This record gives sequence, C-alpha cells and structure tokens, in this order.
Amino acid sequence: MRGRRGTGNGLEAWPGYVDALSTLLMVIIFVLLVFVLAEAFLSSALTGSNNTIDKLKQQISELTQSLSMEISKDATLSQELAALNAQLAQAQAANTSLTQQLATSNASLATLQDAQKTMQAQLSDAQAQAAAATGRIATLQAQMEAVTGTPDMQQKLADAQKLSAQDEAQIALLNQQLAALRAQLAALQTALDAAQTADAADKVQIVDLGKQLNEALARKVEELQQYQSVFFRTLSESLKGEKNIKVVGDRFVFESDVLFPVDEATITPAGQAEIAQVAQAVKEIAAKIPPNVNWVLSVDGYADAQPISGGPYKSNFDLSSARALAVLDLLIADGVPQNRLVVSGMGSNNPIAPGTTPADYAQNRRIEFRLTAP
Repeated sequence: MRGRRGTGNGLEAWPGYVDALSTLLMVIIFVLLVFVLAEAFLSSALTGSNNTIDKLKQQISELTQSLSMEISKDATLSQELAALNAQLAQAQAANTSLTQQLATSNASLATLQDAQKTMQAQLSDAQAQAAAATGRIATLQAQMEAVTGTPDMQQKLADAQKLSAQDEAQIALLNQQLAALRAQLAALQTALDAAQTADAADKVQIVDLGKQLNEALARKVEELQQYQSVFFRTLSESLKGEKNIKVVGDRFVFESDVLFPVDEATITPAGQAEIAQVAQAVKEIAAKIPPNVNWVLSVDGYADAQPISGGPYKSNFDLSSARALAVLDLLIADGVPQNRLVVSGMGSNNPIAPGTTPADYAQNRRIEFRLTAP
C-alpha cells in the first residue's frame, strides 16, 4: 500500500513541473521579445542620433571656417587701422607744418601791412613837402616880378633866383623819393595780395589734404581686403583636408615638419607639393589684382625655443631665416613674381603654443603666409 501510494504521488507531480516549465519558457520568450523590440527601437534612435551628430559636426565645421574668416578679416582690419593711423599721423604732421606756414604767412602779411602804412605816411609827408616847396617858388616868383627893374634889388633878385634853383632841386629830389615810395608801395601791395592768396590756398589745401587722404586710404583698404578674402578662400579650398596646415587669424600656418626634416632647411618632396599649391593660389589672385593695388605675400619662418645644438646653423634665427628663404626660392621657381614676395626669419619669437611639450614645439616650428600691404 505504501509503495503504490508513493509511486502514485510521483506520477502526479509531473504535470505540475511541466506547467511550471511551460510558464517559465513563455516568460523567457516574452522577455526576449521585449529585448528584441527594445533593441530595434534603440537602433533606430541611435541611427537618427548619428545623423543628427553628423549634421551638427558639419555645421560646426562651417561655423569654424566662418569664424576663421571673420578672425582673418578682424586681424586685417587691425593692421590696416594701424597703417591708417600711421598715415593719419603723417597727415597731422603735414597739417601742423601747413599751420606753421600759415602762421608765418600771417606774420609776414602783418609786417607788409605795417610797412604799407609807413610808406603811405612817408608819401603823405613827401607830398606835403612838395606842396610847401611849390608855395615857396610861387612866393619867390611874385617877389621877383615885384622887384624887376629896380637897381638896388638886383642882388635880391639873384639871391631869389638862387633860392628858386635850390627849391627846384629839392622838388626834383622829393619827386624822385615820391616815385620810389610809390614803387615800393606797389611792390608791397603785390606782395600783400600774393600773401593773402597763399593764405587762402593754404587753408583750402589743409582741408582738401585730409579729405583726399581719408578717401584714398579707404579705397586702398577696401581693394586690398577684397583680394585678401579671395586669396584666403582660394588657398583654403586648395589646402582643404590638410591636418598639419592651420588658419590663424589672417595667416596660413604650415608646420615645419610638413616641409622640412628636423634641423634642416631643404624642402621635402611633399613640402614642395604643398608650396606649389600656395604658388598656384598666389598666381590666380595676382592675375585679378589691378596694377594700382600694392600688395605682397609675406613669408615668415619660425623655430621652437630649443637651442641649436649642432649642424650648420648657429641659432634659431639662422634656421628660421634659411627655411623662409628656401620657401621664397621655391615660390619664385613656381612662377610667383619676385617683387611681390617678402621674407623674414623670426627665430623662436611669437610662439603659437606656449607649452614645452614635443607637440608644442612642433606647432611653433612653422612657416606662415599672409597677403598684406607692403
């Protein structure tokens, strides 16, 4: 009885296990289904997020390029402003000189006016003396007529004639002095008129000088900025995608490691290809700039702050200058006009990376190109 009862209990438990296993399997299948659906939704969401991120990256790139252009324009305007300030200082100096000349002319004018008054007074005195002499001559002539024919008055007549001759000589002298005074007065009047004309011309010249200078400077700045933007855009498109070439303000910065071996000034073949692209961009923009717009391409060589320990170069100035001259020679060989190029070796001055790591030193070893006014 016990054996049967025990066997029966074991068989009766199997359906419960089967139900439990079925339920567990269904739960597992449901959970897997939920995970599959969740993964599908997440994949779709991630795909949309990746597209959004790509679009944002593209917008960031465009904004970065626009910011670089604006920074370049700002730097160019700062340089042009400095040039305008220098020219304004020159104009102010010229204005000061003209003002001094005007003051001198006014002083000379006052002196001439005083001399004219003095001459007029002397002329009036001479005229009065001539009138008095004429009166004396008339009196003597009347006396001569009154005493003519009287024997005892012959001596008086001779004396009167002598006095008359002296008076006539004095009148002639006064007439000569009067003519000289009139000539001097006419010369003073001519000088006075010339001084007044020069005074008016100086005033007009001061006003016109500032106006013409401002207009000319504004035209030069506008023309040069236009072609700087074209050069910047042309070279940016030519060098697009180059990781070791950066835009800093209005300059294109080439790391020296791209162009030269370490501590050398011989351009590598890859560097020659990069410089050829720069030369092509310069020739394209040079063909568009009118002859009356004065411009140059500045090539500046820089080195890092590490001292030179050996080789043919004694200092970082020697190395940076040699590299700038090597780039200059290559640009000329590629067809860039020689009169449109200027170079300078800056040594380790003006670093763009302030640190002392190898990466910072690599950034500071560079060649910079900038289109600017001479």
